Amino acid sequence: MEFRHLGRSGLKISEITYGNWITHGGQVEADAANACVRAALDAGITTFDTADVYAGGRAEEVLGKALAGERRSGIELFSKVYWPTGPGRNDRGLSRKHVLESIDASLSRLGTDYLDLYQAHRYDYETPLEETMSAFADVVRSGKALYIGVSEWRAEEIRAGKALADELGIPLVSNQPQYSALHRVPEAEVIPTSRELGISQIVFSPIAQGVLTGKYLPGQPVPEGSRATDEKGGGANMIARWLKDDVRERVQELKPIADDLGLTMATLAVAWVLQEENVAAAIIGASRPEQVTDNVKASGVRLDDDVKRRIDEVLAPVALTDPALTKSPDPRP
Repeated sequence: MEFRHLGRSGLKISEITYGNWITHGGQVEADAANACVRAALDAGITTFDTADVYAGGRAEEVLGKALAGERRSGIELFSKVYWPTGPGRNDRGLSRKHVLESIDASLSRLGTDYLDLYQAHRYDYETPLEETMSAFADVVRSGKALYIGVSEWRAEEIRAGKALADELGIPLVSNQPQYSALHRVPEAEVIPTSRELGISQIVFSPIAQGVLTGKYLPGQPVPEGSRATDEKGGGANMIARWLKDDVRERVQELKPIADDLGLTMATLAVAWVLQEENVAAAIIGASRPEQVTDNVKASGVRLDDDVKRRIDEVLAPVALTDPALTKSPDPRP
């Protein structure tokens, strides 16, 4: 396992990070989740990403129990706040009230005294940014989180957040966007802005919800038990955009490239995102330990320019690149 600095901070994280969106507390049972976490630890992964909203809080609980007994200073634990965690009007967003209540709830579920990174899960257009960053500053000063990050913020939002964080003297070091060889939306604006500001990307869905594994064949029904059939966890909605036959056909053209390198298609997809220097880590998820074992093989892989060009040429007709597609609950037109 190789490690990278998170932004311009001194914190190093494993470039393959284990995330439990969809899986823990939802798609897989606790025993399988524990086995996947154990496989991650055995493979050298030290960084774990979750969120308060995943599986209604159960994902944090499962991860906390799976990591119980590990040396706390030997792992990096990340969580997030924004999406609704209760029925009340203030059980959502990035208000001071919700941020300060949510950090305590996350720490309790995870069974820890602090997070290494606390992230704003989306930008909140209903709360002044000054209020949000002030609340995050109090979280850091209280010792409940060491660093601050954001997720799926637009370039101009990242810039404004970083300016306020600098004024408050708190380390805003990361952004967590969706990024893969199929979803290249951050490249136009978010990555250049982040590089300028000393902020890293911790990317999710590097294998495009499983499509880049090549298991979704053109003209064939989706495999039973795959993410495409997971209506409960939300995976089916996320993956739908990639299940068109033109995408599936293009993805199959990557198999000879992976074979030539002695890699599985999943490993190739994770390695592809790690070629971007602004990416500090690629988040992988798993429902089986062998998926973890396969994906961690991407750590340290260097793709030469010709290989990367071939991949990009194959996927260019179906890849998303428009920076306006950066996710946001922005109510503006």
